[in-house]
Amino acid sequence: MGRYAITYTILTVLLSMTALTGRCQDGVLQFILTSDVHYGITRPHFRGADSVSSVVVNEAMIAVFNQLPKMVIPNDNGVGSGKMINHIDALAITGDIANREEIGIQSAAASWQQFETDYTHKLTTKGIDHQPTPLWLCAGNHDVTDAIGYLKPTKPVTDASSMAGIYNRMMSPAHQKTAANYNYTTDKIHYSRDIGGIHIQFVNLWPDSAEQVWMEQDLKGLKANTPVLLFTHSMPELEARFFTNPNGQHTINNIDKFENLLPETFKSGKSIKDTAFYEERGLAAFLKRHPEIKAYFHGHNNWNEFYDWQSPDKDFSIPCFRVDSPMKGRKSAKDETQLSFQLISIDTRTKTMTVRECRWNTVPANPSTFEWGDHKTMSL
Repeated sequence: MGRYAITYTILTVLLSMTALTGRCQDGVLQFILTSDVHYGITRPHFRGADSVSSVVVNEAMIAVFNQLPKMVIPNDNGVGSGKMINHIDALAITGDIANREEIGIQSAAASWQQFETDYTHKLTTKGIDHQPTPLWLCAGNHDVTDAIGYLKPTKPVTDASSMAGIYNRMMSPAHQKTAANYNYTTDKIHYSRDIGGIHIQFVNLWPDSAEQVWMEQDLKGLKANTPVLLFTHSMPELEARFFTNPNGQHTINNIDKFENLLPETFKSGKSIKDTAFYEERGLAAFLKRHPEIKAYFHGHNNWNEFYDWQSPDKDFSIPCFRVDSPMKGRKSAKDETQLSFQLISIDTRTKTMTVRECRWNTVPANPSTFEWGDHKTMSL
């Protein structure tokens, strides 16, 4: 290859990179966050109808996602303020894809199929690379329970379809898992993504001691000053019932009521009524050692909230972003005008992030109505 051909090739690459930056709103990334989509259940009321299926509600929310690129961010002095959104670089869903299969609820297999149909074929947004917006999925307690069993009767007793589906999508195994051969003990759903100089970790259900081992390894080798965002299903202040039963044979049973969702055995007490001080102190100690982890995103107990989690000893805090659920929001389940998801905008040059509440059903009779709610801007 001659000198001029080499020069032309370099210029072509540079021009391509410049164009990419230009399409990225001067280096701005845009992510959507929602959680607890709960395929398999109904909402009491939605847009004039009663007992509305999760398929209908999720498809309505997806329709709003599809309109986002054409919307303009409000002039709120946050990242991307006053600019058109243009692209959605990822859609994060922090768990509970399928509802728990208690009597009367459809199987996880049916729920996963509905989820795949909606979020694979009806989501039309694209990222800055003009490729379909990728899904970033976490496992929720309902997904895990369907795979390992529950302390109350379920039908079928176990169905690992949603866990296998999440695992296959996010972990890209050489051989796809099925509901029959998925093994929750060994097939952990934890992974990371690097985009625009931001490192994003997704952990299994809650960052317990077992997940912290993986997180520690994953964080090794990161360049200095690389900000890390943590996405998981449950809030830092976790319920004792999620841990492995500390009593007897450590089983899932209707007496102790521990659900064995996490491999870490509960050490703060013997009852699910005990507060998980020991485990939360362990999480706080881990986060203290890793100040590069700048923010914690979660669902599980769902409503829109931007808050700082304080460790049990009040010697550590981290910014947290709690997101609503289209099906089981604490406020929005009773008042559909409160339904919301979040838009996360990150300026990759200044390492600044703004998280905005997107209220997508404020006028149920007019689905085209959209309102911006609370927002928070922070340095990464």
